[in-house]
Amino acid sequence: MLDLTKIARQMQGISEHLSKEAEQSRQRLEVAQKLRKKAHSDQEHLIQEREIWRDRMGFPVAIPAEPLDFTPYIPTPPNVQTVIATDGSQIAPSHHEIAYCYLINVGRVILHYGQSRLPLLDSLPEVFYKPEDLYISRQWGIKTEEWMGYRRGVSEAIALADLALALRTPGSGQIAHPEAPILGMVDGALIYWFLEPLPTDARQLILGAILEAWEKMRQVKVPIVGYISASRSSESLSFLRLAACPHPHPDCFSHCPIEADSVLRPYDQKAPCQVFDPLRDTTLWASVLEPGQRSPLWRSCSRILDLYPPEHQVYFCYLHVGPEIARIDMPAWVAKDPSLLNMALSMVLSQVQKGYGYPVVLAEAHNQAVVRGGDRARFFALLEQQMIKAGLQNVGTSYKETRKRGSIA
Repeated sequence: MLDLTKIARQMQGISEHLSKEAEQSRQRLEVAQKLRKKAHSDQEHLIQEREIWRDRMGFPVAIPAEPLDFTPYIPTPPNVQTVIATDGSQIAPSHHEIAYCYLINVGRVILHYGQSRLPLLDSLPEVFYKPEDLYISRQWGIKTEEWMGYRRGVSEAIALADLALALRTPGSGQIAHPEAPILGMVDGALIYWFLEPLPTDARQLILGAILEAWEKMRQVKVPIVGYISASRSSESLSFLRLAACPHPHPDCFSHCPIEADSVLRPYDQKAPCQVFDPLRDTTLWASVLEPGQRSPLWRSCSRILDLYPPEHQVYFCYLHVGPEIARIDMPAWVAKDPSLLNMALSMVLSQVQKGYGYPVVLAEAHNQAVVRGGDRARFFALLEQQMIKAGLQNVGTSYKETRKRGSIA
């Protein structure tokens, strides 16, 4: 059990610390707001500097695709619309269970509005037990548990594309109203930066399947957006560091230590352009946007995006949804189509309002996907029954697992 008495002793002074941190955050925000105005007046020059010196810069910089003072209101969402989403959960493999396998469960949701149609709320479970599924990642030095997470991302993308195709295909049983715009939503970023350190073959196997699913959605003109709640990104603030640079050009390798952004570097020895660190994008845009407004569009320049085709390069903006400032990721083909962009953002805002602060379609997709403790127990009980029917003997968990499930004391 958690000993709260012992924890209480360690919390003395935390309120004073948070009060000081709030004051420092306010000061950093004032600096960032001044730099935003400065960057707006010199925006084109800063973009050119970024393009010229990007190979000599020690940090990634997102590029604004619109003026920095452009904060339009989102239009009213259409009365007739369809929103789809997928989310995933899993049962991880364990050598202490009765069999070494894992399960991925993908929740699927289709919500129709203004069409007098029933929603779709279900899940697609898939069990992976063959050696080629369990051990394919070993050739790249990737653990099965880690590979399972990557496979889950692929399953979510494929399921979302299948829903989009079904809604656009006559006779599929799920076809949407011909006048109903369709929006696909996922929980989280569309930038799979965590794939960057993987070997080329492993990365291509995962990312290639995801991009193929996105391309299917582009072909049927169903936009996809990634909704990021409580984002901790500072990509747009990184552009303001160009305005804060005290040197003639942002040549970090010559003027500043390469390790300027390293987490191992002492906090009080940051680069001279880090005048508002560790401020986040959401804090800045919360001071600028009104409810229903969005920030300018930005093109992300994360290194992993070098592997994305041009039409699926990731753009993003910050949207004031009421309770919070959410980051919205989208592919280039959505961002560059004003009507498609406005339609997608209006439907996102509508989903947040219907979900009382969080998109209802994403919440329902999570609820359909989540695997609870009881589900895990029933899964392995069913597996045990099938193994006994097949004539296998000595079926059961390890002594360690059996002992952990109950306390002798």
